[in-house]
Amino acid sequence: MTLRRTFLALCLGGLLAIAATFISPFVPAAYALGGIQPTIDEPAPDFTLPTNSGDGAVSLTDYRGEWVVLYFYPRDFTPGCTLEAQRFQRDLTEYQARNAEIVGVSADDVASHEEFCESEALEFPLLSDTDGAVSKAYGSWIKPMSRRHTYLIDPDGVLRERFLGVRPPIHSQEVLARLDELQAS
Repeated sequence: MTLRRTFLALCLGGLLAIAATFISPFVPAAYALGGIQPTIDEPAPDFTLPTNSGDGAVSLTDYRGEWVVLYFYPRDFTPGCTLEAQRFQRDLTEYQARNAEIVGVSADDVASHEEFCESEALEFPLLSDTDGAVSKAYGSWIKPMSRRHTYLIDPDGVLRERFLGVRPPIHSQEVLARLDELQAS
C-alpha cells in the first residue's frame, strides 16, 4: 500500500511539473499573491494618500530626487508590522545617508497611524489607503488589507526592485543591501 501511494504521488508530481511547464508562458511573470505587480524599470504607479504627518497628504511626486522605500503592511500594532516598522526606524539614518526616504502604507486610518507612530516613535510617514486603491495598483491588496510587500523607487520615480517574501526581522537590512547595489550600478 505504501509503495502504491508513493508511486501515485510521484506520478501526480510529475504531471504537475509538466503542466506548469506548459502553462507558465501564459501566466504573467510579475503576479504575486495580492495581484499583478508593477513592472520593474518602468515608472512606479503614482499616488496621493492621507497621512498622519506633514501637510496631511503625501504623493510619490513629493519624493522626486530621492529614493523611496515604499512598504505595504497589513495592520498597525500587529506583531510583524510593529517589528518591521521598528527595524525601518532603527535604520532610518542609514537610509537618509543614502538619499532614501521610507514610506509605509496600510488600510488603517490616519488616527490609527498617528497612534502607531506615537507608540513606536516612528519618524517616517504612514499613509492611509482605506479603500486599497494604491495597494491594488502595486499588486499588494487582499481585501480588507494590504500585503507585506516593499518597493524601491529611484529618484526619477522608476520602480527598481520589489520584495514579496518579506521577513520583518531582517527586511530592513535586505532593503539597505539592495539599495547599495542599485546605487553602485
